[in-house]
Amino acid sequence: MDRAEEAGLTGAAGTIATTSGPGIAAKPRTGGSLTYDERAAFLFVAPLAVVLLAVAVFPIIYSFYISLFTLKLTRPGRMPFVGLDNYATVLSDPQFWHAVERTAYFSVISVAAISVLALLVALLLNENFPGRRALGAILLVPWAIPYVANALMWKWIYDSNYGALNGLLYQLDFINSYMVWLGDADKTLPLIANAFVWKEVPLAAILLLVGLKTIPSDLHSAAKVDGANSLRRFVHITLPSLKPAFALVAIYEMMMAIRHFDLFFILTEGGPGDASHVVAWRIYVETFRNLSFGTGAAMAYVLALATLALAYAIIRALAQRI
Repeated sequence: MDRAEEAGLTGAAGTIATTSGPGIAAKPRTGGSLTYDERAAFLFVAPLAVVLLAVAVFPIIYSFYISLFTLKLTRPGRMPFVGLDNYATVLSDPQFWHAVERTAYFSVISVAAISVLALLVALLLNENFPGRRALGAILLVPWAIPYVANALMWKWIYDSNYGALNGLLYQLDFINSYMVWLGDADKTLPLIANAFVWKEVPLAAILLLVGLKTIPSDLHSAAKVDGANSLRRFVHITLPSLKPAFALVAIYEMMMAIRHFDLFFILTEGGPGDASHVVAWRIYVETFRNLSFGTGAAMAYVLALATLALAYAIIRALAQRI
């Protein structure tokens, strides 16, 4: 058989291979059309994409659109375009900046307390002792409680007439009479922060416990052989190894604290006076009580951008040390 015949047979075999049987190479795509699998994939993903567009993307875009107008429900039919004037109004409002100060104070004391308590819980759960699993399951209960239920529980605990806190302190002779805990402006934010910390510590402890499990035991063994005591091993091995876990805890809990609203709404409704007027509460008051949706949307965007900027700053700062 000469070479021409061999080439002809090879070409014919290639043609047959591209047009027959499973497991054979598929036809090359022509004209940019989608394959059957790609069309099926888009079909299955389409409902989820529609839901995300409806409940996530559209509200974000529409709220930014509203922030560019003066929209008040007390003046229906009037919606003048004001551009960035709503943002200028928010940033020039002294009450807004006072709310920022309270938010910063609440966030800092909350995240600091969460980090310390979660570390202690994680170190405890990292040890082997009878009942460790049961204790870990019990510690997850606060995290599993919804925020509203958590707020109602702490409202009853802080109640000035029949609250458990007053009853306990009175029985132990720490106080002479029942106190109005949430009526003291100096105590309000720390007490709300206490309720927030109680709920958030379990999740932070789990994240830190995962970080503890990743530390090689050989490091502690070698340090112990070299004569390092428990404190030195904790300072020079455990804490440096937990930096990624601490970074995750700090970012998540800071974002949760800055945007938190439920406890302030149920426990104090911004009171006493304006002692618990944080930024999230100010947004609620401006939008749903003053019915000024334009300014409220602008304030919400300022909070969102500030939260993103803070998270980015924390990531960059901690990433250089990890």
